[in-house]
Amino acid sequence: MTQATPPVAGYLDRPSRRPGERFTAHVSLRQPAPCRVRILRVVSGDPNPDGPGLDLRPVPGLPEMQFDGTHQPVPIGSHALIPHGPRFGAEEPRCWSVLVWMRDEQTAATVLSAEGPGFSLVLRAGTAGAEAEVTLGGTSCPLATEVGLAPRAWHRLWLSHDPATGRILLGQRGAEGAVTAEAALPGGPAPDVTGVVIAARGLDAPRDHFTGKLEAPMATAAFLTDWAEPLAIPAEAAAAIRARWDFSRAIGTDRVEDAGPDGLHGVLVNAPTQAVVGAHWSGAESCWRHAPGDYAAIHFHADDLEDCRWAPSFQFDVPQGMASGCYAFHIVTETGEDWLPFYVLPPLGQATAQVVFLASTFTYQAYANHARGNADEAYWARVAAWGAYPHNPDQYGAYGYSTYNRHPDGSGVALSSRLRPVLTMRPGFLTFNDARGSGLRHYPADTHLLAWLEAQGIAFDVVTDEDLDDEGAALIAPYRVLLTGTHPEYHTGRMLDALTTYRDNGGKLVYLGGNGFYWRIARDPARPHLIEVRRAEGGIRAWDAEPSEYYHQLDGQLGGLWRRNRRPPQQLVGVGFSAQGLFEGTHFRCLPAAQAPEHGWIMDGVPEVFGDSGLSGGGAAGFELDRADIRLGTPPNAAILARSGPPPASFVTVPEELLSHVNTVTGERPRDLQRGEIVYFTVPGGGAVFSVGSITFCGSLWNGTAFAGPVSRLLGNVVRGFLAGRP
Repeated sequence: MTQATPPVAGYLDRPSRRPGERFTAHVSLRQPAPCRVRILRVVSGDPNPDGPGLDLRPVPGLPEMQFDGTHQPVPIGSHALIPHGPRFGAEEPRCWSVLVWMRDEQTAATVLSAEGPGFSLVLRAGTAGAEAEVTLGGTSCPLATEVGLAPRAWHRLWLSHDPATGRILLGQRGAEGAVTAEAALPGGPAPDVTGVVIAARGLDAPRDHFTGKLEAPMATAAFLTDWAEPLAIPAEAAAAIRARWDFSRAIGTDRVEDAGPDGLHGVLVNAPTQAVVGAHWSGAESCWRHAPGDYAAIHFHADDLEDCRWAPSFQFDVPQGMASGCYAFHIVTETGEDWLPFYVLPPLGQATAQVVFLASTFTYQAYANHARGNADEAYWARVAAWGAYPHNPDQYGAYGYSTYNRHPDGSGVALSSRLRPVLTMRPGFLTFNDARGSGLRHYPADTHLLAWLEAQGIAFDVVTDEDLDDEGAALIAPYRVLLTGTHPEYHTGRMLDALTTYRDNGGKLVYLGGNGFYWRIARDPARPHLIEVRRAEGGIRAWDAEPSEYYHQLDGQLGGLWRRNRRPPQQLVGVGFSAQGLFEGTHFRCLPAAQAPEHGWIMDGVPEVFGDSGLSGGGAAGFELDRADIRLGTPPNAAILARSGPPPASFVTVPEELLSHVNTVTGERPRDLQRGEIVYFTVPGGGAVFSVGSITFCGSLWNGTAFAGPVSRLLGNVVRGFLAGRP
């Protein structure tokens, strides 16, 4: 799969490091050229001229770096690579077979290939039928069944070859019956098979990737002319098996295990989707851990990408004393430039400030390269006028897509890697052509908070989701105040445990977003660059997982909403997702609790109505809203200080709140659940939580000319109050 790429693009080995540790950068150029690199501190990533503007500051004392940039191809597409082929006698008959399932109509692509010097065998499948080609000594013999394979149905394909006679037979069998096609090559000895590729062809540079499920690839020393039972192995084949790759044996890893006599194990490349319903699924179990044989298939995709595998371009050793914060490597050539964001943590076990910002890197990764299809002429006109980041995933598919996109067959993208260029995680990247603001989300939107902290003179350290998942509560324990970003949506159980421990042991947790703590994700310690989400029942979803494919392959746990896993966001931060609309917002209005004397330190100087403007959708209460609900875990002592105004007409109530088209889980009207709420509460042990219940809140820290006004005043009261020891 060859696709266009930006002039310069790169990625890092890890998004964060501490002083004394090393970053390794991997960069590719369209055309080789010398490159210069300087390090910038990212204060503001908003290019809107009516906002703070792009504020990327050179770091004094750090010299410019140089390297010779080269073009590095992207090896996109998942497959299994078996580095050693099965052993056959030179004139021994052999049969290769595999079970095939396709979700939708597609053209033929390779499901299995076997190769050796002077020899290749390729078995292909598409909804128009099966194809095969055997090449021996420079002579090729193509075959085709010319009978369609039905979508969403399992078929057995097999290819028999008898070197002694030169006879070749291609067969397919499904519910509609069997069909075969025959041809012949000159008889004579066949060379050894030196390697096998499953779901692609080519040992050195795999290509022609298949999109669909495969199960039970096998090689046997028999010439089979029929396969009476698609799911069973004929007796003559079972007695002479040379290799039988069982995908149920190592689910969740990148290993492929051979149950045959020679142990011809292999590896999975580019993280295809495992733990999927296979041909032998009984319906008795919905969790693959309980019946792995029911899940002995792998869903391969032509656009899977786990790791670009680019050679290192340059390295940077974080110097001792470098301040914790948000930075970027700015790479410049004669033909283009790129920015690779990174974070510097404080030294291990130390805090250099009392406030810590938790960068939502797992959420950034879940949305990595989200192609929305909205980069129209008006969008590009704004990008040009503002000098915004000039590339968008709508243009470039070479680096894979986000968990909000679908694969070529319509199946959802469940796995996302950070070992690839992420165009959406760049200073100045515009998500929307926002009529009332800047149109930022995720990484650049969170810089509204960073720029506000800078303007307020509030010192802060930075840690990331990945650091918190790796290190737990000890990472954040030294801080008096923890600030989230605008959309901390994706979390592991370890992260929720760490944040709960922090809160319950005196920490002050400030949740500054909406739709947070929503989806459960999985990670594999052996491949920490990957995250997985299964969009199981419930929630606003860009796609829905296939029935009985709700359990993660990486950790074996039930995916979906944390609410469905009995850990609603209300239990941690008092509010949870309730409504969503277009990227537009409205104001907040104070409720009676805001007038209570015990909350005077929070609401001091804040008017009854506030947040009716801002850089995100034009209002502090917008896009995705969270509300309190005692039944879901909001503490009884929680004070609802303010509530969003009437929502714009585009807003809907999230599905998990609805029982029918008129009934909701609370008994309220669906429209009444379309609200965001600002909540404050304390917990035993001295901890406290302040939650704003809206994704667009931080965009309203800017009042049109500066970081000032009611929303800025409110957050300043909270942060400074917590720092001063307020309960």
